[in-house]
Amino acid sequence: MSEVRDGVQVITINRPEARNAINGEVARGVAAALDELDGDDELRVGVLTGAGGGFCSGMDLKGFLAGDLPFVEGRGFGGLVEQRPVKPLIAAVEGFAVAGGFELMLACDLVVVGENARLGVPEVKRGLVAGAGAAMLLPQRIPEAIALELLLTGDYVPAARAYELGLVNRVVDDGTALDAALELAAAIAANGPLAVRVTKQVALDAPSWSQAERWTKQGEIMGPVFTSEDAAEGASAFAEKRTPRWRGR
Repeated sequence: MSEVRDGVQVITINRPEARNAINGEVARGVAAALDELDGDDELRVGVLTGAGGGFCSGMDLKGFLAGDLPFVEGRGFGGLVEQRPVKPLIAAVEGFAVAGGFELMLACDLVVVGENARLGVPEVKRGLVAGAGAAMLLPQRIPEAIALELLLTGDYVPAARAYELGLVNRVVDDGTALDAALELAAAIAANGPLAVRVTKQVALDAPSWSQAERWTKQGEIMGPVFTSEDAAEGASAFAEKRTPRWRGR
């Protein structure tokens, strides 16, 4: 389920009766919503959240056993983990983000979480591996020893500790994560859309660049931004002390 609020696309995992577990239908819906986010110039930022006081409990095991696979070609589990959208995506987490739900959270660019939410990847407790991104991404996002502790014990990490580790951006009162995520989205959406997209691209791609090529690659990507209409508009708006009127080009 998705809706648009002032240029922000809110994507809701709406299966509270199943703890928002991901089945094929939900995965395809998320993928379609993300395609819309990237394809619509009026949309600036996405917010992914869950209905009914919880974010996501991971894969729908009953559906999986029945052959209903929660994967989308090219995007992977949940329609997200293997291909992030070009535009920023914020997770608004209440209640729990566990197993595949935690991995969906990791696939988002920014995370806002309710203070009593449970976060973690308990797969090893069931003889499984966190294969939707956590085993690869956690050691890159937080200290390796802490990442291994979470992955190998399967224990949950409290929201406050996740914040200390830099795993989430903001911890807020329970029940306010979506509102706080929308505030964060509005702050991003107020900026030049072309600049935001390219900044995200450089930030995510740069770790794979060699030392010798990084400045060249960055220049190739960001060069068109400096000659864009938005760059001229940003300078004019600053000089004239007014709000910029972005065109995204």
